[in-house]
Amino acid sequence: MAQDIHFDRAAEGHRPYTAAEDRYDTLGYRRVGTSGLLLPPLSLGLWWNFGDNRPFDTQREVLRHAFDHGITHFDLANNYGPPYGSAEENFGRMLRTDFKAYRNELVISSKAGYDMWPGPYGNWASRKYLIASAEESLQRLGLDYVDIFYSHRPDPATPIEETVGALDTLVRQGKALYVGISSYSPERTTAAKKVADELGTPLVIHQPSYSMLNRWVEDGLLDTLSEAGMGSIAFTPLAQGLLTGKYLDDKNAVPSGGRSSLAGLTEENLGKARELAKLAEQRGQSLAQLAIAWLLREGGVTSVLVGASSTRQLDENLAAAGNTSFTAKELELIDGITSGTGDSVDLWRTFSDS
Repeated sequence: MAQDIHFDRAAEGHRPYTAAEDRYDTLGYRRVGTSGLLLPPLSLGLWWNFGDNRPFDTQREVLRHAFDHGITHFDLANNYGPPYGSAEENFGRMLRTDFKAYRNELVISSKAGYDMWPGPYGNWASRKYLIASAEESLQRLGLDYVDIFYSHRPDPATPIEETVGALDTLVRQGKALYVGISSYSPERTTAAKKVADELGTPLVIHQPSYSMLNRWVEDGLLDTLSEAGMGSIAFTPLAQGLLTGKYLDDKNAVPSGGRSSLAGLTEENLGKARELAKLAEQRGQSLAQLAIAWLLREGGVTSVLVGASSTRQLDENLAAAGNTSFTAKELELIDGITSGTGDSVDLWRTFSDS
């Protein structure tokens, strides 16, 4: 009788993967607040380039390259793709093949808070949504637990006790080792940490939008996190491409009406980016490297979430970790250039100030 043989397509046609032996030699790791958790200064976000919109072989190449160069933290969410859920599914394929032997060397995070399925139970931060979504994420990833699970955004209608209570349940069920929050204001962060402490939950990290052109976290949040013993990991460090140099020489980047559909892409902000690019050149860095290094400066964040569509792009970002020191004059110059830009580039702080 013929025997059915099942193949994981991710493994077909590819030689077995063995991680680089020197992967821990150069990047270094940073403590997340006062917890026992360590993160690399650069973490890889799987927001856009790891859904079904990109060839899986390209994703595999970037993920392998990241781990080979010391990036141990891979950040996902339930609705990362496109389509929703596909980034977790694709990363789950990597976990079953390439990374199976290295699971204990990885920090894998996921989140819930934005729309995921139709109806009243697939959005925001109710207990029903967070726990159901976490279960689905684990199924897509093929894991028993994630290392960090986040409330992806504050919910103005759900009591903070319910939201943090759901995170506590996930920890007690063994489905998350640590939990965190994203885009919460200083006041909401303090309230969430108070509830977590009362429950005995390791609420260890906050994930805010933060860049040289979006500095809202400096208005109290970074101080709040320090006082609470929490770490921080910045997303959109390059301000949706404004700090990559992509638009600097494009005379048609901003339409005649004076504003692009891309948040923050205005002539004023492009002027600021051009001035920052001059400083980057003086430091021997690209504009993107300057932006990442500035976030990792003393007094900055624990880790920076970078996206990458190629190993070349990832290498450029990794190089930023080698020069994160700034003179007082450089910091003063950056402050002068970037004042007054935050509201135009920050799309993720919905309800965080309420």
